[in-house]
Amino acid sequence: MAQFFKKSANNIARISMVLVVVLAGAAFYAYTQIARSSYLTGQYLERQQPVQFSHKHHVGDDGIDCRYCHQTVETTASAGMPATQTCMNCHSQIWNDSPYLEPVRASFRDNKPIEWQRVHDLPEYVYFNHSIHIAKGVGCSTCHGQIDKMPSVYQENTLQMEWCIACHRAPEQFIRPKSEIYNMQWQDSDIDTAERDKLKVDYKIRSREMMTSCSTCHR
Repeated sequence: MAQFFKKSANNIARISMVLVVVLAGAAFYAYTQIARSSYLTGQYLERQQPVQFSHKHHVGDDGIDCRYCHQTVETTASAGMPATQTCMNCHSQIWNDSPYLEPVRASFRDNKPIEWQRVHDLPEYVYFNHSIHIAKGVGCSTCHGQIDKMPSVYQENTLQMEWCIACHRAPEQFIRPKSEIYNMQWQDSDIDTAERDKLKVDYKIRSREMMTSCSTCHR
């Protein structure tokens, strides 16, 4: 019986299989890059706010401590947003007639909170507690970047699960003395491995298995 396919069909089949593998690999690579892009993660994108509050000025230049505005960061899951009264503690005296700050004065007069645009926003199925991270020696700049150098706050990291897991797998690489929690100039190289291991014991950080358990973050 005559052969139905020509011999060249074998080569076409081999080339087709190779192309399928290459295209599948390229598609997977493209997906991973797009998934990590700022377009989807919001990383490095600045948000337009009702008042363009400058952390660079208030934290970097004036040296205001994070806790002055984010008062519940050590005690609750949320770091908290400052009430307008907090702003007016200074701005009832400083720049108190500036048109730029009229939204702040209006908020105070009308007793209506300023509607800030959230910058760091995790999905609803993720549980994150600021207070426990502070208690375990994770500094503000580890997650939020050097806020003291940001005229307009942006998301420094992807906030994707792989980023969180990297820390939970080896928390000793990211913790610091509690006296340095709010130090924006802190570098991970400021203490050595032995000191980090000691801090991990002192802070009673749980095992890697517990830290990477699904129920730790998904409740």
